[in-house]
Parts: sequence; C-alpha cells; structure tokens
Amino acid sequence: MTTFSQYLGDDHGRCDELFAAAELAADARDSGTADAHARFVEAMEHHLRMEEEILFPAFEEASGSRMGPTAVMRHEHEQMRQLFEDMSGALAEDRFDDYLGMAETLLILMQQHNAKEEQMLYPMTDRMLAGSRQALLARMQDA
Repeated sequence: MTTFSQYLGDDHGRCDELFAAAELAADARDSGTADAHARFVEAMEHHLRMEEEILFPAFEEASGSRMGPTAVMRHEHEQMRQLFEDMSGALAEDRFDDYLGMAETLLILMQQHNAKEEQMLYPMTDRMLAGSRQALLARMQDA
C-alpha cells in the first residue's frame, strides 16, 4: 500500500531529475534550456497543487489548524514560484549565468523544503490520514 511519503517522495525525485536536466542545459548554453525549464516548472506546479489542493486541506482539517507545518510549506512554495518566474525571465533574455545563480538558490530551498516534508510532514499525514489515504492518493493521481 502506497503512503503519502512514498508517493510524494517519489514525485520529489522526478522533479529533481527534471531540474537537473534544466541546469545541465543552461550550463551548456543549450537552446533547449527554456523547454527543459518549462518541463521542470510544469512538474513542480503539479506537485505543489497536489499538496495545496488535496493533501494540505485534508491535513488541516484532521489537525484542526492551518497555522502549522502547512503554512510554512505554502510560504516556501511561493518562494519557489517566484524563483521559477525569475529564472524564466533570465532564460528569455539568454542570461544563463543569472539562471544558474538562481538555480543554486532554488536547489538549496528545495532540498531544505523536501527534507521537512519527507522527514516530518509526510509521516504525519501518513498517520493522521490513514483512513482516507487511498481516496486522497486517487485524487492526487487524477490531478
């Protein structure tokens, strides 16, 4: 039986691979960098939506609070989204070095963020939402 930890942790890995591909393309000044970045952002937006629209509301309802770890995660999601936008802007102007600098910032943010989710939030959701896990995972797969 798949858990939130497994499902979303695996999705972190998929997003990380797409991010690495975009970074490599930018480092090589490849003309396909913008497309690689767009694929990464699309995967990340899907991941963030699964959390923000499905997992977090269910967790908040079960815990009775919107001010806990999900508030921190939402704030970090917004920081990531701003970096996605800034990085897209850099690529639109062929500023590969700027893109790579922002990619380093994003990498650190994502590593810290994913560690918090994988070590704390996802295990909490696995426990608190065990009874509705399959239904929630099905919604995530359809998102």
